[in-house]
Amino acid sequence: MGARGAPSRRRQAGRRPRYLPTGSFPFLLLLLLLCIQLGGGQKKKENLLAEKVEQLMEWSSRRSIFRMNGDKFRKFIKTPPRNYSMIVMFTALQPQRQCSVCRQANEEYQILANSWRYSSAFCNKLFFSMVDYDEGTDVFQQLNMNSAPTFMHFPPKGRPKRADTFDLQRIGFAAEQLAKWIADRTDVHIRVFRPPNYSGTIALALLVSLVGGLLYLRRNNLEFIYNKTGWAMVSLCIVFAMTSGQMWNHIRGPPYAHKNPHNGQVSYIHGSSQAQFVAESHIILLLNAAITMGMVLLNEAATSKGDVGKRRTF
Repeated sequence: MGARGAPSRRRQAGRRPRYLPTGSFPFLLLLLLLCIQLGGGQKKKENLLAEKVEQLMEWSSRRSIFRMNGDKFRKFIKTPPRNYSMIVMFTALQPQRQCSVCRQANEEYQILANSWRYSSAFCNKLFFSMVDYDEGTDVFQQLNMNSAPTFMHFPPKGRPKRADTFDLQRIGFAAEQLAKWIADRTDVHIRVFRPPNYSGTIALALLVSLVGGLLYLRRNNLEFIYNKTGWAMVSLCIVFAMTSGQMWNHIRGPPYAHKNPHNGQVSYIHGSSQAQFVAESHIILLLNAAITMGMVLLNEAATSKGDVGKRRTF
């Protein structure tokens, strides 16, 4: 047994230890330093992201919409890292700008942001902010933006796409429409809660009271209820309101008119066939009423047997 193991021990004794090549030590050292540097850089990014989110949450706890200037815009929106979506309204609310549409859009935007801020689904994945032209002119220039108001979505990664700009001219700026657009871009669904508005209820109560009082005063003579002309006038008013787009205005909430912030020109007719202004509805209503009145006068002139001069005038 001892004789047999001797050659094996001699072979083991004859082996020489193997060493790594001398040039591999700098390579291993460089690789180790690179791993440490990458780990440190990742940790730094995580800390920076945590600080940004913490700051945004603090602002959101104070106001549902926080204002941004050029520096804040570049830090929290343009500069990575970022794991949250940001909705920004670019506007011009200063009185000297005379942008009535901006004020109306701001009211709807505030309703939407409040609905998100006080909902049970509120989290740090979506924030609402605002850039005013007089506070962030450099931001407008950077984005080549020459009109207000404008709503944009800045995704967590990458640059905004065409669909990340809200089509204000076609859809309008109602809070419900904005919430639907945000759901399409971020998968965050916001249920809009509007503050109670009792003006409609008060107006309805006054109308009912007026009609009730009139019927009570005329309780002994109610023949006017069967007046065909009166009911025809009421029907025509309803038809004019519906055919002029008043219901569309009630649903979409468009502005009365649009004033160009550059040359001050006021437009009462919308340039797109997919939208309209409130003033445009009033113009259509007056045109329809004028055409209807003309038809009524022609009919009266043809069927009446009165004075010839009066018939010619009709």
